[in-house]
Amino acid sequence: MTVRLIPYLVMNGNAKEAIKFYENALDAQVLYMQSFEEGPENPEYPLPEDAKDRVMHATLKVGETELMFSDTFPGQPHQSGNQVTICISTKDPEKARKMYDALQEGGKVNMPLQETFFSPAYGNVTDKFGVEFQIYTEGKH
Repeated sequence: MTVRLIPYLVMNGNAKEAIKFYENALDAQVLYMQSFEEGPENPEYPLPEDAKDRVMHATLKVGETELMFSDTFPGQPHQSGNQVTICISTKDPEKARKMYDALQEGGKVNMPLQETFFSPAYGNVTDKFGVEFQIYTEGKH
């Protein structure tokens, strides 16, 4: 049996914007995306107008892994922060640099991409959505 860990990012009404951003920054592909409006109707709980366009569930393929997304339902609490950190691992330093540069746009550099004792190119960035990424390049050290 195979077990995978899939980071799941819950956004505050801006999941579509985040998905588009990660598609470009991580060279990702949208595998699935469904809005609340596209879900099954429940006559006992009519869908509020401001919920219809929000993402109920989405899956992006990034390399050989996946990222999942949803929006909060209007009125639900949401907290941006470091509750989820995603480590992107690659053997290609150029790809590491490209993703690092894209993710820091509008975000905050926590550690510049640099050679360390454990990686030829490692860096840490919090993107413009408050998601923290570790960019780790595999290599001999």
